Amino acid sequence: MNRFENWPSRLRCCLAASVVITLAACGGGDGAGGNAPGGPSGNLTFTSCSVPAGQPSCPGSISWTTLNANAPTLSVDGVTLSDQGSGTVNLDLPGDFINVVLADGGETLDTVTFRGVCETASAWDGALCTTYSIRLDERASTPFVENGAAIELEVVIFKPFGPGPFPTVMFNHGSTGDGSDPSLFTVTSFTEPVAKFFTDRGWMVAFPQRRGRGQSGGLYDEGFNTNRTFYSCERDITLAGAERAVDDLDAAVDWLRNRTDVDTTRMLSAGASRGGVLSLVHLARRPDVYIGAINFVGGWLGEGCGDYLDVNRTLFIAGAAFPDDSLWLYANNDSFYSVAHSQANFNAFTNAGGLATFNVYTRAAGLNGHFLTNDPPLWGPDVEAYIAALP
Repeated sequence: MNRFENWPSRLRCCLAASVVITLAACGGGDGAGGNAPGGPSGNLTFTSCSVPAGQPSCPGSISWTTLNANAPTLSVDGVTLSDQGSGTVNLDLPGDFINVVLADGGETLDTVTFRGVCETASAWDGALCTTYSIRLDERASTPFVENGAAIELEVVIFKPFGPGPFPTVMFNHGSTGDGSDPSLFTVTSFTEPVAKFFTDRGWMVAFPQRRGRGQSGGLYDEGFNTNRTFYSCERDITLAGAERAVDDLDAAVDWLRNRTDVDTTRMLSAGASRGGVLSLVHLARRPDVYIGAINFVGGWLGEGCGDYLDVNRTLFIAGAAFPDDSLWLYANNDSFYSVAHSQANFNAFTNAGGLATFNVYTRAAGLNGHFLTNDPPLWGPDVEAYIAALP
C-alpha cells in the first residue's frame, strides 16, 4: 500500500510557523524557485524533525507560495495534497526520503527531497528508527595545561550492545573548511554512517575532538594565519599545526586504552579529510597501538592553498613507516582533493615504503566526493574485506 494513502487524516493545514529542529534534504528546492519572468513561479520551504528511536515518524511541515500560477498543485511522492496557491501543511515525516513537488499544471515550479532524521545512535530500518548502538559522551584527560587549566578532550563513543571488550576504531575528524568560521569550531564532529557500519560488525567507534573542537578544552590551533581568520597555507605553520593534532591523538588513544571496554590488541586508526592523513601519521607513530588504518579522502591542505603539495606529501610520507597495510578510500568530484592529486600522494607514500590499497568511488550525481563517509554501500565491501584480513 502507498504509505501516503492515509495522509488526509494525518495532515493539518495551519498558518503558524514551525520550529526547525534539524534539517535533512538533498537536491531540489533551495528557496530559489524558478521560471521565466512574467510566467508562473513558486517556492517551497520545509522543516524537518528528529525521529525518536523506536518510532516511525516525527512532525514536520511544508510551506509553499506561488505567483501567476493558474493550476497550482503540491504533491508528495506523487500524491496531490493541495491545489491552493500557497499554504502550510503539517505532516508526519518518516525516516526515509520523501519527494515534494510544487507545480503549475504540467510545469514544475520547485521540488525538494527531505525526511525526518533518526535520533543519534539509531537508523531507519524501513519501518522505524531502530537503535543500533549505545552512545556515550565522555571526557578524556590529557597532559595538556593552557592558561593554568587542565585540558580535557570530548570523545563521542558508539558502543555495540554486549559486555565487551570490543575491537575499537579511533576515528579522527577533519577541518572546518577554510577556518574562517569560528562557530564551526565548537560543533562536535562524528559520522553516524561510519559508527553504524562498525558497530554492526562488533567494533566500538570513538570520535575524539581535538583541542578547541567540539566541547574539548584548549585553543584550536592547527595552523592559522597571523590574525586567525583563515587556515595558513604556509608549510612551517601548517606542519606545526599537524604536529599539535597528532599530540592530541596520542592523548586520546592513551585514554582509550585504559578503558575496560576496549580490546587493546585490536585497534584501528581511521579518519576523514585532515583526519584521514592524521590516521596514517598516527599509525606510523604508534605501531604498538594500531593494527591498521583507514584513510577516507585524506589530506591537510586543499589544492591551490599555497604549499599544499609539499605539506600533503610530507605528511603522507611520514605515515609510510608503518610496516603493514592501510586502506585509502577516495572519490571523484571531491571539492578539496582531486583523484590525480590523491593518487600522486599515494605513489609518494608507496615509494617511501608504505603498504596500502588505493580505491576510488563515484557518488551519486551532484554529490561532493569529499563526503564519501556518508556512502557505506560504496566503500563497505572493501572495508569489510580489509578488517577481515587484519591480524
